[in-house]
Amino acid sequence: MYNFDSELDASGLNCPLPVVRAKNAMSALTAGQILKIISTDPGSARNFEAFCAQTGNELLSSTETNGQHSIFIKIN
Repeated sequence: MYNFDSELDASGLNCPLPVVRAKNAMSALTAGQILKIISTDPGSARNFEAFCAQTGNELLSSTETNGQHSIFIKIN
């Protein structure tokens, strides 16, 4: 678990909406800050891994418990 600067609850949303909402939330953050995303989309881990690879942001962790994904991204 990381200390985070902002949290986005994207529960109940399916691809691509969690990524789109995260991108919007990230625009309010500055380099070095961390966004926590909560998602129930089964493809979340894979989608955010690809998103970070494309955008240059750092995927700190992605865990899943009982169908709920917790994703931490550090803004670069």
